[in-house]
Amino acid sequence: MKLPDACEPSRDAGGGRGGPPLPVRGGVAPSRVYLPPGSWPSLLDFLIHRFKYIEPEILRDRLAAGQIVDGSGAAQALDSPYQPLRWLWYYREVPDELPVPFDMPVLYRDARLVVADKPHFLASIPGGRHLRETALTRLRDSLDLPRLSPIHRLDLDTAGVMLFCIEPASRGAYQVLFQSHQVRKEYEAIAPVRIGLQLPCRYRCRLGPRPGQFTVQETPGEPNSETYIELLERRGALGRYLLRPRTGRKHQLRAHMSALGIPIRNDIFYPELRRHAGAGDFSRPLQLLARAIEFADPFSDRTLRFESRRRLDGLTA
Repeated sequence: MKLPDACEPSRDAGGGRGGPPLPVRGGVAPSRVYLPPGSWPSLLDFLIHRFKYIEPEILRDRLAAGQIVDGSGAAQALDSPYQPLRWLWYYREVPDELPVPFDMPVLYRDARLVVADKPHFLASIPGGRHLRETALTRLRDSLDLPRLSPIHRLDLDTAGVMLFCIEPASRGAYQVLFQSHQVRKEYEAIAPVRIGLQLPCRYRCRLGPRPGQFTVQETPGEPNSETYIELLERRGALGRYLLRPRTGRKHQLRAHMSALGIPIRNDIFYPELRRHAGAGDFSRPLQLLARAIEFADPFSDRTLRFESRRRLDGLTA
């Protein structure tokens, strides 16, 4: 029975002192909910108040089955009193999760790193309607690495090279490389060719959220995003582009290409929202691929470069 992600999945290295009381199960880490100061007749009453969109009977069933535990791992019961200022833990469930029928090869693995070749349509990490069908869950389960964590993320719609860290203590050193622009990222995209557009170029602008929408938009102010864009090949009305982002803003490549009048093929968000394909339709992947990542490893100082083995198939007239 489904109980949603109330606050956040655990961070494995410590969703609280001593770490979560439940292990990673099938690649899925436990989630948690905080009990704030307040007065409820019982724990069940609080959960019904907290999860207003969940049928109370589902919450009763999960308590009765001992599926919600406290920080020590003790199962909570139907008659448990409300005790504030603590965390409760449980496994989130997503019923009828749609399988993504594409493999995800591991390109590289050492004592600290796992590098995978993520397919289109696969979410990077659990969230919302995605739980088991995510890159992180698949790798944790298939490699038996319950503490594996993502170093960066790719959009669900984007395929290509993605890095994960095996040792939680080492993750920060790799994330610093991304934050300080020390990672060279190369993307490939299929998009229209615009006559008169001067390429290569560096496109810079300020990107901010679009109120009430999932997309971003250009806003006045100092630029906070920058992408090098080069046309590699032209075939009819379409071209193959090399994109090298210096920054990593949400939807940066999609927004920049759209602003130049060359939106990425099969993009349903830019330049304007288009209708989603039906559930289970994997026939029109976004023609955007994280082709390669290169950086100096902070522990060995070796230059590492990883390249996707995938190919974009959208370059047709």
